[in-house]
Amino acid sequence: MTDTTMRDVIVLAIDTSAATSVAVVSGERGILSEANGLDTMKHAEVIGRLIEQALSEAGVRPAELTAVVAGMGPGPFTGLRVGIAAAHAFAIGAGIDVLPVVSHDAIAFERRSAGERGELLVVSDARRKEVYWSLYDLGATRLHTAVPDAPVSGALGSGSALRLDGPGLAKPDSLPHGAAARVDATHVSAGALGSVALGILEAGGEFATGQALYLRSPDVTVSTGVKRVSQ
Repeated sequence: MTDTTMRDVIVLAIDTSAATSVAVVSGERGILSEANGLDTMKHAEVIGRLIEQALSEAGVRPAELTAVVAGMGPGPFTGLRVGIAAAHAFAIGAGIDVLPVVSHDAIAFERRSAGERGELLVVSDARRKEVYWSLYDLGATRLHTAVPDAPVSGALGSGSALRLDGPGLAKPDSLPHGAAARVDATHVSAGALGSVALGILEAGGEFATGQALYLRSPDVTVSTGVKRVSQ
């Protein structure tokens, strides 16, 4: 997109990889609003209200939106799918596209925008005594991730950080990249997520794949046969 068209871009950003965060972000005016739910177990209960709140506080109608940005994780299956499903449902209703972004990229974006440099390890609680992690170079100026098979997002024109490795799964006592500064991803800002997406659009970069980064299959599985019922 050109600078002129970027001024007209407004996105609704949704992330439920940790708690629940919804924001409206403008290519011209930045973050217009952000509504957050702090409970990490009640994504479905609050997502509709937070979307309504974010749009109302921004003074933006659904018809004015260019796209919906979806945080793709990493995150636990149950919570993460709520945000992704909400993003797709809203996009279908509004007739706009979904832009997938790795949730950890938003945290690295905030740190880089705050002036931090060097390597940063973003860590999320995966439960069951495991953690998700992603490694970033906050001083990098390239447009793509350095990991060939990693989900790509992070054009750097607007402050996004280069993902060097991950997302991956590890035990807390065996985290890689021990020399990097560490931040725990207890909250992912949808405003930052939307800002990352706008940076990718502005620089002509690539978004993440549409595949959610659960990094673990759900506990519930489809039955392989008909269950017998006895009276």
